[in-house]
Amino acid sequence: MEEKRQRLVISLSALCLAVAVMSGALLPPRASAAGGVGRKRRWAGFDYYVLALQWPGTVCRQTSHCCSSNGCCRSHPLKFFTIHGLWPQYSYGGWPSCCRPTTFDGNKISRLKTILEEYWPSLYCGSFSTCFGGKRPFWVHEWETHGTCGYPEIQDEYDYFSTALYLYSKYNVTKALKKAHIYPRGGRKYLVGHIVSAIEFSFGAMPSIVCKNGSVQELRLCFHKDYQPRDCLVEGENSVRRNHCPRYVTLPSYKPHAFGNSTEGISNQVNVEHQSYQ
Repeated sequence: MEEKRQRLVISLSALCLAVAVMSGALLPPRASAAGGVGRKRRWAGFDYYVLALQWPGTVCRQTSHCCSSNGCCRSHPLKFFTIHGLWPQYSYGGWPSCCRPTTFDGNKISRLKTILEEYWPSLYCGSFSTCFGGKRPFWVHEWETHGTCGYPEIQDEYDYFSTALYLYSKYNVTKALKKAHIYPRGGRKYLVGHIVSAIEFSFGAMPSIVCKNGSVQELRLCFHKDYQPRDCLVEGENSVRRNHCPRYVTLPSYKPHAFGNSTEGISNQVNVEHQSYQ
């Protein structure tokens, strides 16, 4: 009964995201911001995007304390990849960050909040360092660090978060892996190459993969500036990097942590976006 209830929760969540796409809350990235779909802006300050997706089973195993903002502490476990961020990148490696002084305007994403809480939760307690001083919530950190560098394709907070959600919905990694019979089942191991091949088969481009302690921690999809998939290759390399991944990896499940006393502490907080493609 509990398993059926959890499947229903996941199905309803997926339906809400699909409805948001169809109703216009999540529209395809606007052509006016990108100068026309398919057209490259050579003078812009980055070359392509990375959509970084994290596997909650791997991240949540590191949680030692719970708080209201931690997605690992929900009553039902997260059984799908969640968004870490949408990151402008350079083709030769590296990325721009903290590109424009800005004050985060939460009102611009108010109608996305419910969807963001479901598919782009923070999996940590506490606050994150921001570009211009102080500590703020996860979404503010991602916007200031990465979203401000997407101009002119991404012009404001709504552009940034809705674009990431649209790509996440259109290129559904969890569904692509299930089609290839790759499921999060306890300690079951899968060839890293099979995971990469399943994504490449579904979307026509190779992802990048990050592991921790033998488990998949992140899958990263790469996109041209016209939002079409591209291989996650750094210029001058001919193979996608598989950071810290052994030949066989797991997609672990986890039990939700009981939310008791609210605390801001967490052990081994990981800022994965600051890892290089090594």
